Amino acid sequence: MPKKKRESLGVAVEIDGLEETLSQCRRDLEALNSRLYSAGLSPEARRALEEEKEGLLSRASHYEEELRLLRHENRKNTLLSVAVFILLALLYAHWTS
Repeated sequence: MPKKKRESLGVAVEIDGLEETLSQCRRDLEALNSRLYSAGLSPEARRALEEEKEGLLSRASHYEEELRLLRHENRKNTLLSVAVFILLALLYAHWTS
């Protein structure tokens, strides 16, 4: 995904959108596989479907990698939020005692 788009969306929203895109890609791949293994395909049609399958597999792999990176970024953001919360809680406890 372009960097500008990533900056304008929250990481969680971007993860949700990418998961939906990956899910659609996998559904398309399943449909393509069922067409690929149906009887009566000409060699040209089979070759075209194989090329389309390779493209879908490549896109799915790319989406999975992007999703892995986004989840890692989300974990870092969560840990940072927890650390800030704990720091503020400690400061508050120290200040009020």
